[in-house]
Amino acid sequence: MSMIDHIIQVTNEYIAHMPKSMRKKYGQFFTSKETAVFMAGLFEIPNTAEISALDPGAGSGILSEALVERLQTNKIIKTINLVCYENDPNILELLKENLEWVKQQSCQEVNYTIVTENYILSQMAEYNGMLFANPNPVNYDIVIGNPPYMKISKDAPEVSVMQDVCYGAPNLYFLFAAMSLFNLKDQGEMVYIIPRSWTSGAYFKQFRQKFLTEGAVEHIHLFVGRDKVFEKESVLQETIIIKVKKSQKKPENITITTTQSNADFSEKTTFLAPYSTVISGDDLYVYLVTSPGEVDTLAKVNQWDNTLPSIGLRMKTGLTVDFRNREALRDADEEKAVPLFFSQHIQNGKVVFPAGREHEYIVTDQKGLLQNNTNYLFVKRFTAKEEHRRLQCGVYIARKYPRYQMISTQNKINFICGMRELSDCIVYGLYVLFNSTLYDSYYRILNGSTQVNSTEINAMPVPPMSIIESMGKALIQTRDMSEASCDNILRSYV
Repeated sequence: MSMIDHIIQVTNEYIAHMPKSMRKKYGQFFTSKETAVFMAGLFEIPNTAEISALDPGAGSGILSEALVERLQTNKIIKTINLVCYENDPNILELLKENLEWVKQQSCQEVNYTIVTENYILSQMAEYNGMLFANPNPVNYDIVIGNPPYMKISKDAPEVSVMQDVCYGAPNLYFLFAAMSLFNLKDQGEMVYIIPRSWTSGAYFKQFRQKFLTEGAVEHIHLFVGRDKVFEKESVLQETIIIKVKKSQKKPENITITTTQSNADFSEKTTFLAPYSTVISGDDLYVYLVTSPGEVDTLAKVNQWDNTLPSIGLRMKTGLTVDFRNREALRDADEEKAVPLFFSQHIQNGKVVFPAGREHEYIVTDQKGLLQNNTNYLFVKRFTAKEEHRRLQCGVYIARKYPRYQMISTQNKINFICGMRELSDCIVYGLYVLFNSTLYDSYYRILNGSTQVNSTEINAMPVPPMSIIESMGKALIQTRDMSEASCDNILRSYV
């Protein structure tokens, strides 16, 4: 039996006897054999007699073993100094047994150290440059990691250590990634398997700006079968593998590979994508392209220099959280009631009201729940994963509802508005953009979730107002609200 097969066997025995609820306490999900071997194979191993390696969330030692097995292919390396962080007392004995097994089986000298301290908290002084910090902290040639996936509170002690990368709702996985980059030697490499959620959005902006400034992404691996990465764990988190070099010099291209699952990396697609296309914008979004065609999609949209805010428009989230305002909701029209629009009112590119659902009206004096009855483009915030489109829009024309000065929108839809009332042509032009195949594809590349995030929409490139207005006029003339019609109109401008 090979080293890794042995480690996998005893790990599976551990998983079988340890309740998932216990492992979830530590955000613990184990790497498959195939994934571990693939990750270890991504390193460009330095030709040196002695090499230092870090596994910051070692678990049972699967990644550490895969790395040692990879290093054995380099005959120049004589000594491997491996440091494993793990503070789950339930698995420490198994980790020690597995590392001792690897040490005995390896043809090289393997020196391992298990650190049971909290990986983040134990480096507080060094990370923040405090006076009592170790003046010569250990730095590593390579780091390999499957960090814990666990949300933590804003006042968690780990957040206080790494405030420079935290905003909003923090998760341990990206704190581990930032600390691992800190732990690397200059030009050292790290390979991590992590969720894709950090690649866009406001919560991860500070992390991206530090991580992608101090490090250079060289390789991204995507799983097209998005629920297949941790199959035995029933984890639906959308996950990617990244290889990052500690360097401020960025490569010309990033290698992109894709597979259907974690089961067989031999049948993978590989292509090169320009670094500036994959990682771009003021917020350093990471666009996870899976094909050269998607690179072309990015190039077409990125030709525009404007965003919605730069041309006086903005997407906002609906104002009314219905379950928090039940006393104000009405099923039928009455005095002082105004329409409350839900995603069900968006039908085939139009806003249909009433739609025969409950709570279509609201009676309230709260100004924060009301908005002027002017033209808007409504966009659903949530869609099902299997739906054809992520961006699903409806044109709202105020004059169709002359009775009302004010309306309201439920917070599961977004709306695009302007500083002043939008003309019909502008609203229809916005519909052409956001109902097109091009923009739907762009958004899917940017955001893998089923939620349409207003922060990300407001950061997307759009054409100047004059083109939006011209496209709207063309759509009004055709009276065809289909995706094909929008594609045909937009094609004249890209």
